[in-house]
Amino acid sequence: MKRILLALVVACISIVAMSQNVTSPNGRIAVTQDSTGMAISYNGIRLMDIPVVGFENSAVPTVLTLRRTIRENYTMLAGKRLQCSNEANEYMAEMGTDTRMVVRLYNDGIAFRYELSNLNNAMLPQELTTYRIPEGTKRWMQNWTDSYEEFFPLATTARVPPRLSRYEKNSQGWACRWGYPALIEPVDGIFVLISEANIERRQSASCLYNEDELYRVVPAENNLTVSGQWHTPWRTMIIGSLADVVESTLVTDVSEPSQISNTGWIEPGVVSWIYWAYNHGSNDYNIICKYVDMAVTLQLPYVLIDAEWDQMKDGKTVEDAVRYAVERGIKPMIWYNSSIGWVDGAPTPKFRLNNPDDREREFAWCEAIGVAGVKIDFFSGDSQRNMDFCLDLLESAARHHLLVNFHGATIPRGWQRTYPNLLSTEGVYGAEWYNNVPTFTAMAARHNATLPFTRNVIGPMDYTPCTFSDSQHPHITSLAHELALTVLYESGLQHLADKPESYLAQPAEVQRFLGELPSVWDETRLVSGYPGDHAVLARRSGST
Repeated sequence: MKRILLALVVACISIVAMSQNVTSPNGRIAVTQDSTGMAISYNGIRLMDIPVVGFENSAVPTVLTLRRTIRENYTMLAGKRLQCSNEANEYMAEMGTDTRMVVRLYNDGIAFRYELSNLNNAMLPQELTTYRIPEGTKRWMQNWTDSYEEFFPLATTARVPPRLSRYEKNSQGWACRWGYPALIEPVDGIFVLISEANIERRQSASCLYNEDELYRVVPAENNLTVSGQWHTPWRTMIIGSLADVVESTLVTDVSEPSQISNTGWIEPGVVSWIYWAYNHGSNDYNIICKYVDMAVTLQLPYVLIDAEWDQMKDGKTVEDAVRYAVERGIKPMIWYNSSIGWVDGAPTPKFRLNNPDDREREFAWCEAIGVAGVKIDFFSGDSQRNMDFCLDLLESAARHHLLVNFHGATIPRGWQRTYPNLLSTEGVYGAEWYNNVPTFTAMAARHNATLPFTRNVIGPMDYTPCTFSDSQHPHITSLAHELALTVLYESGLQHLADKPESYLAQPAEVQRFLGELPSVWDETRLVSGYPGDHAVLARRSGST
């Protein structure tokens, strides 16, 4: 009888321990463990369930115990805020002999990851992390595509068809693969933005696959065998009001500090950009000169020489174009094909950055002739090989004092802190799509009022805003709407995409505004808004 009573007492203690709360420093966000996962609460309101955590064949996590308190201040060179501060309570739970879960509760969200040790030439186990998004919950999510160029339409059900037939769907025909970030409104006025952060070497990025209300984290291809220690990227959830979400720096808070010691050469700025207006690359020296001259008139620091500069007409070369810009005080950037995504039929130059020796030689040449940065395009998804290639590019570019803009690429996941020469990333359904399909015309206004609450929260976004004239397909947004996008959207390199004639025909006040436009912000605040309806942001640069 004593043995039975003792067993009952031990069982009761275990149940109580597994249902304990762990909280953020301000007490607003709490995690409650259950038998297989966690529940997230905000101000006592249960918001989100993560019914399954861990890996295939991993043990149920033990009780989360406080490991340390984090208080951190750091400086960014670009972004929604230059001086960042955060504090968090970090907890840990064992999940077997060599696996543990680390959970950080910040005042504006949660980050958690899994750490593995004593691996011996092992394939990585299958992750099982699953979020529950009940039917009826408002959500703004994009169909996954390797370039992350999609809309974030409002839905209240998981049972929606994919927007394009090529996107993945389940046996019932519903879309089943989703990209980050995913914005959820579980309770009126309280939001959760799901993403991930701090992709490192030997890691792939992930996305969400769902069956009805269960959304599982599925890492992209990673065929490495690993010895020693390894951990996943941070799975992140920004939590609170819309202002809490928009103003959060959680993605960079959990990312590694800068790996670049001397950053004096990294200067964010506004860029004149050729492609949008001419629907072609930069093989015409005279057109490049027009954009350089526009940059001089508007006092923009940069010009981007886009694709096909290796096929310059009329006996000119890209070095002639670079020289023309540098002699007029404009810093040129040039475009490269990554040569791992769209290759067949794609524009040149190709295959110049794939081999380490070729890459070093190419970037050394860029530095020597006065190129300030590179735009690298057409990546092929989120695999471990792609992630390592991006890191190779960032590190090599930094050695040669080159700014980087990734296009046709995955979304930011904190690299903008670790490698501050990464000043912008596309990963957005932006104004370039006026060139491609008629779809964007009718969708643009709602889409533009959704991006401040979704894609731009997690990092810089090269939307290429402020096009007053029409490209292949027309605008129905106002000129004021277009001008507002230059401040509404944060990007360390803000590309103005319209033709020089369009900008130079604007009133003097507009031209002066573009010439004085900051691309670095000391502070960002959401004034008002709702996804897809309207967005009013205030951004401060110095005392302005």
